[in-house]
Amino acid sequence: MFEVLFSHLLKKILLTEEEKEIINTFFIPKKLRKRQYLLQAGDVCKYLCFVEKGLLRSYNVDDKGEEHMNMFAWEGWWTSDMYSFFTGEKAIINIDALEESELLIITQQAFEEMTLKVPKMDRYFRILFQNSLFTKERRLISSTTHTAEEKYINLVESNPALVKRVPQNLIASYLGLAPETLSRIKKNIAQRK
Repeated sequence: MFEVLFSHLLKKILLTEEEKEIINTFFIPKKLRKRQYLLQAGDVCKYLCFVEKGLLRSYNVDDKGEEHMNMFAWEGWWTSDMYSFFTGEKAIINIDALEESELLIITQQAFEEMTLKVPKMDRYFRILFQNSLFTKERRLISSTTHTAEEKYINLVESNPALVKRVPQNLIASYLGLAPETLSRIKKNIAQRK
């Protein structure tokens, strides 16, 4: 069950077989059914989660009950409410499965112990968190400087498989658009082709 994880790790760091065996001991395999929660807002986030198979979404719900997509996590991606995970405070996001999913989860204590026993993992997570910061920064800039059509085109070009796996209303929410706006954009793009 660790194939995707190690494939992902080896893109950033080199690991010995002994280090891989040590890493294995810190993760707990978990399966989620479609629509099953990994985390609900108001609970403390106890796990950092790696997606081996499937698709999860991270979102918050406003006072009117509307969902706002923060991110999607598919094979090879990590997800969590990082603030809650590292501080022990209540989570402000929900994470649930859009598809049947197979996950590898790790507790905060196990995470700390693993990075001490396998220092290369500390470097890996530094690179991961750094890249995450860059991505969030770019998404913030895009949200204020790109048109709705440009946002959609950028998403399709950077994640074509994701756009096929995620319902249109969730894509619209992720882009900060009304579903009708996204439908109109897709229609306009199709007419120009």
